[in-house]
Amino acid sequence: MKTLKNVALCLTLLTAFSISALAQEKSLYERLGGKDAISAVVDEFAKNVLGDARINKKFAKSDPQRLVTNLKDFVCSATGGPCQYNGLSMKESHHRMGVTEGEFNALVEDLVKALDKFNVPAKEKSDLLGALGPLKPQIVEVESTATGTELPKKFKPAPPLGEEGKGKKKSKKKDKKA
Repeated sequence: MKTLKNVALCLTLLTAFSISALAQEKSLYERLGGKDAISAVVDEFAKNVLGDARINKKFAKSDPQRLVTNLKDFVCSATGGPCQYNGLSMKESHHRMGVTEGEFNALVEDLVKALDKFNVPAKEKSDLLGALGPLKPQIVEVESTATGTELPKKFKPAPPLGEEGKGKKKSKKKDKKA
């Protein structure tokens, strides 16, 4: 009977410690430093990407402000932050861009470079890359190590911020009486 009480006590203490440890675990968003830190990293990342000849042709038609704003919201949301990402899905936004595996890898290198500039700890860097890595199949359309490829002419980027509704004709439905 005494052994059973000791086992029950040990299980209770183990459960309590486990719950306490889980409650103390901060979200990746918090561990990265919150919105301001994510914003700084994304700004640096965008600067790296737009200056990288291995991949910047893919963003030639993109609105940089829209790109950066959506990236900030996406990373904030993906890391457990309070932001809401309202942009297109990764598949939709990269459809017909002809992104190669080599270009995707170059993009990841540019992100790592930005994270390193801000001395992001290895665990947080790994956790962030682990959260974003599964998006690769939604972004890469060409299995090739090539980089610096041209943006296909058939690619149509999203409009600049604030212009989503401009240029679209509104359809007027006429009431037809029988």
